[in-house]
Amino acid sequence: MDRREPGDLPVLTDAAEAARRLADGGLVAIPTETVYGLAADATDPVAVARVYDVKGRPTDHPLIVHVADIETARRCCVLDSRAEALSMLWPGPLTMILPRTELVPAAVTGGLESVAVRIPDHPLTLEMLRHLGGPVAAPSANRFGRVSPTTADHVVADIGTLLDPVRDAVLDGGPCLVGIESTIVDLTVQPAQILRPGAVSGQLLDRLLLPVSGSPTAAASGPSRASGMLASHYAPARPVQLVEREERDTIGNDHTAVIDRSDDPVEAARHLYDDLRRADSQPASGATTITVVLPADDGGIGTAVRDRLRKAAAPRDHHRTSRDG
Repeated sequence: MDRREPGDLPVLTDAAEAARRLADGGLVAIPTETVYGLAADATDPVAVARVYDVKGRPTDHPLIVHVADIETARRCCVLDSRAEALSMLWPGPLTMILPRTELVPAAVTGGLESVAVRIPDHPLTLEMLRHLGGPVAAPSANRFGRVSPTTADHVVADIGTLLDPVRDAVLDGGPCLVGIESTIVDLTVQPAQILRPGAVSGQLLDRLLLPVSGSPTAAASGPSRASGMLASHYAPARPVQLVEREERDTIGNDHTAVIDRSDDPVEAARHLYDDLRRADSQPASGATTITVVLPADDGGIGTAVRDRLRKAAAPRDHHRTSRDG
């Protein structure tokens, strides 16, 4: 793949221009409330193939489809009564896995008959999706397995040299407000399974699902079938070590960069990936590792932050030839 200077990549604030580039087969990094995604027209298999290529992502790893409204979601997937109940959380950081329709090519779903769908809660991206008039497939806009981007600058630094400035672009919507990826719930099984925790808690999902299904959500089981289910993910270059809050006074300051937002899980999530990037780029500090203090396991966003950090700290041998994200 040819590399270019990252500064050549257009950074836009014009949603209509971003939609035009997508319609012409280009890739656009889009802002959401969670992280920035690398979007292609989901109905264009050639553009979707470029997403996998730029990310270095295995083609059997499904992508999340982003849509502007529930009507477009119904064109992409079959919503049952459980999905209709959960759709009140859209726009928002919730992804549902549902049976796909013929509109969504198998290239988007890793060959599966299901598709992951959500409506992102970001005004600029929703405007872009309305201009486009259809769905986009958009994993996080970084190399596979690495730290997710939460600003346009992160995207340019990560993949700016791998995109084509003539047809691709970054849509700059400012810093992401949630800062970690969406909750993923699999509705192709009964009971529904939470495949990835996020800002939408299991308790909230259960409150909405119980009246229509009679069953609470279950933990993930079975093969990896959604973004973020691999044991190692979201990883900076330096090794990450984790410390519980009650043990933080034992942290030494020699040869480690310390991140501690454990008293506020919402802020910990919002700044997680930026903090990891900053700690990873401190050559003058002499730090060889990154130490992160874990927020409480609160069943909500604190639990989701702990999930991301466990994966960032996991052994990485199986990613040496193929990085993921």
